[in-house]
Amino acid sequence: MTVRVAVVGHVEWVEFARVPHLPVAGEILHASSFFGVPGGGGPVTAVQLLKLAGACTFFTALGDDELGHKTLEELRRLGLRVEATFRPEAQRRAFTYLDDRGERTITVIGERLGPNGDDDLPWDELADFDAVYFTAGDPMALRKARAARVLVAALRAKSILAEAGVRLDVVIGSARDGGEVYEPIEPTPGLVVLTRSSEGGEWTADDGRSGSWDPVPPPGPPADAYGCGDSFAGGLTYGLGAGFDLADALHLGAVCGATCFTGHGPYERQYALG
Repeated sequence: MTVRVAVVGHVEWVEFARVPHLPVAGEILHASSFFGVPGGGGPVTAVQLLKLAGACTFFTALGDDELGHKTLEELRRLGLRVEATFRPEAQRRAFTYLDDRGERTITVIGERLGPNGDDDLPWDELADFDAVYFTAGDPMALRKARAARVLVAALRAKSILAEAGVRLDVVIGSARDGGEVYEPIEPTPGLVVLTRSSEGGEWTADDGRSGSWDPVPPPGPPADAYGCGDSFAGGLTYGLGAGFDLADALHLGAVCGATCFTGHGPYERQYALG
C-alpha cells in the first residue's frame, strides 16, 4: 500500500558536540565528535516518514544565505522532496550538546522560519495526501494542509493552531515540556497526544475517551535522545495515514522513537518498515 505523506514546517541547521557531561560555568570541555545536519521537528519527522512510506515531501522556508542553501542541499541528500521558499532572514541554526547519558541540550539561534500559504509552493497537491504533519507556517499554510485526509500538528505551533481555526485530527506535545502544555484549541482536536519519553505517554479524544501507551525498549544501546520525539510523531502520523487503529499507530510511533535513541544524530537509526 502506498501512503502519501508530507510535512509542513521549519528547519534548523544543527551542530552537535558529543561531550562527557554538560559544562559548568567556566569549564572547558573537549568534544569527542562534532557534526552538523539539518534538524528540528520538520526534517526529522519528514525523514522518519520517508523511511516508512518510501517518499515524503517537505514544505518549508529557508534563509537566503549560504547556510540556507547548504541546508536545502542536505535535505535533498537525505532523500526528501523539498518544496522551499527563501526568506531574506538568516537561516535558523542550533547548537546541541550530546552527553554520555544520551541526553541532548539545545540552544536555538534565530527566528523560526515556516512556509506561508501565499508562497509559490504546490499547496494543491496536499489534497491527494493521506497524512500531513505540521510544525510551522502561517495560518493560511495550516488551512491548506487541512486538505489532507489526516492532519497532525505539533503543539509547539499552538499560536498558529489556535489562529487558523481548522479542525486537527491530532496534536502532539510533551507532558514534560512546559512549552508544549495543551491549552484548549477551537475547533477541538480529535486527539491530544502527550509523550512522556521513556515512560510512554497518554492520549485524550474529543469524545471523552482517554488512554495511554507503553514505552518500547530501545533495540540497542542508547546513543542520544535528539530526534526521538519527532521520530515518534513521524511513526504516529504514518500509522494514522495508513489506516492503523490508534493503538497500533501509537505503538509504531513508540518503536520509531526508541529506534532513533540508538543512533548518533537523528537519522542514523530511524526505523524503516520491511
